[in-house]
Amino acid sequence: MDGFRRKAARRVEAMDGRNQINLHFLKPMRKVLFDNKVALITGSSRGIGSAIAKKFALSGADVIINYRKAGGTSQKQGETLCNEINEMGRKAFFIQADISKKDSVKALFNGTNEKYGRLDFLILNAAKAPFKPIEKLFERELRQLVETNYMGNIFCIQEALPLLEKSGGKVIFISSLGSRFYNESYPLGSMKAAMESVVRDCAESLKEKNISVNGICAGLVKTDSFKVLRQYMEEVNKIPDDMFVKPDEIADVVLFLCDEASRGMHGQTIVVDKGLSSRLYR
Repeated sequence: MDGFRRKAARRVEAMDGRNQINLHFLKPMRKVLFDNKVALITGSSRGIGSAIAKKFALSGADVIINYRKAGGTSQKQGETLCNEINEMGRKAFFIQADISKKDSVKALFNGTNEKYGRLDFLILNAAKAPFKPIEKLFERELRQLVETNYMGNIFCIQEALPLLEKSGGKVIFISSLGSRFYNESYPLGSMKAAMESVVRDCAESLKEKNISVNGICAGLVKTDSFKVLRQYMEEVNKIPDDMFVKPDEIADVVLFLCDEASRGMHGQTIVVDKGLSSRLYR
């Protein structure tokens, strides 16, 4: 028992007969700190991924920012994010990689190892898909759907294993309500559902390596993708603003799952949707 708890125990014993015990006094004050830890977030130059990167930096971690295509707006946004994190006093490393390509993923993790020599947290956030019914997908669109949102995530897990095994690291997958609810123009939902099964399977297969795997099923978030989604799903305009999740609310749950406080959770996908999935909108 540490000094704090010994003092607390003595205080409880002294007050026990006088019915003056304040239970909150015994609750330890905790902060989520990841000093000297390294987090890699795929698709993190903007949106939810950017919010996650910032939260890690604010909690003491160094981060790897990943974006898919060189020369676009994502690269500019990623560069700005790196500068912000560096100004916080943390290190941010910016790597271009298309996770649908095995060689690109290898380069991503080789670069991580060369830069930091370790990896503690792998956050699988990158996603790319058209908004159209599955039966209307062209072959190239279907291949892109699977290669980026399923195979790409598995490539990342495979390449991260040597580093994560050394650190006893954690893998967090960012899913969405499309994995559970039908939307005719959201084929990404089927890939999210498949990856939630991968979360379950990898949590078991990697447990002996001391690697924890969990997921987050995010509700509606007003990102760039949402601006496109509302063109295909008019009913979302009827949803009250207080039912939308903010990116930093997703990020808070990511940090929880990477903290020791979540040590009892393995293979779970937590729904973070402000209760939206408990309601029915028509």
